[in-house]
Amino acid sequence: MSIDLTPLNSQTRILLEVPLRPVQGRRFQPTGFPDLGAATYQAGGTACLLVESAQSMANRLEMTTWDEGKEDLLDCLQGLSYIRVLDDKGNYLTSSIVESHRINSPYILEGADKSFFNQLREDFSVMESGPIDRAKLAQTLFKYDINSLLHGVFLAKKELAGGRLRISRVISSFIEAEMVQVAASGGVKNDRVNPQGDTGKGFGNVPFQREEYTAEKITAFFSVDLQQIRAYGLGAEVERLLTVLALFKIRRLLDGNLRLRTACDLEVANEGAIMANRPKGFALPEVAALESELRTCIGKIKSQMETTTVKYKK
Repeated sequence: MSIDLTPLNSQTRILLEVPLRPVQGRRFQPTGFPDLGAATYQAGGTACLLVESAQSMANRLEMTTWDEGKEDLLDCLQGLSYIRVLDDKGNYLTSSIVESHRINSPYILEGADKSFFNQLREDFSVMESGPIDRAKLAQTLFKYDINSLLHGVFLAKKELAGGRLRISRVISSFIEAEMVQVAASGGVKNDRVNPQGDTGKGFGNVPFQREEYTAEKITAFFSVDLQQIRAYGLGAEVERLLTVLALFKIRRLLDGNLRLRTACDLEVANEGAIMANRPKGFALPEVAALESELRTCIGKIKSQMETTTVKYKK
């Protein structure tokens, strides 16, 4: 039985707010930034904290589709377009799924093998001057790397339509905490042989301080831009595939590994269905239903997608 997406027909976005909690205890370790540390701020008089950034959540959502043991897409996603990169000996090196810039990865566009780069250049040659044909751009990305239509891409190479090819994110997410307090602690790295040794070289006892946090509320926020999916102009079957794939990524992340760091292991706080804030009454489907729906969607249009192999050599 297919998933009923008719509640989404009149909507421009899917918005989810999912309450989280630490798997054990009350403390957790938020993301940190160079020269800044934890991102704390005040909102409406409430002490808040950024637990996980939009950039990091994008990476985590992308990895929900990847089988790290097989170095390939999950079985239920076989047939989706993406680019595999092999080294000069023919061994797997990386892919557009795991690369930070997806199809714009230097391992795809900067290697000695220019076959795929030249193909892209030919596909985008009609946009060397004049306005960007967004329908053509979306169609080409769908053919080679469907992930770029959900997570965005910026093809900055001037040989590709003057470096003007850009797609913003359809799916975005972040995790915030409210009513937070610092949980200060510390410890010592012990040297049983020479406690007074040269700490600059790794010897001796080294005390350290540590800051974790507690919070009364931790929330994961998700947004799926349905209007942008429709604006690609790729047809109803592709729109359905992109929507179901976005929901699958969210569900897999929430059901799977929310251990963001060693001291930040989270889980969904509420039992039962995960309901959307927009549209009201729309429940996030279970992963089994999404897997089945994805197999059906991919089967209908897999002839429009390719798995491209590129060899990387400096």
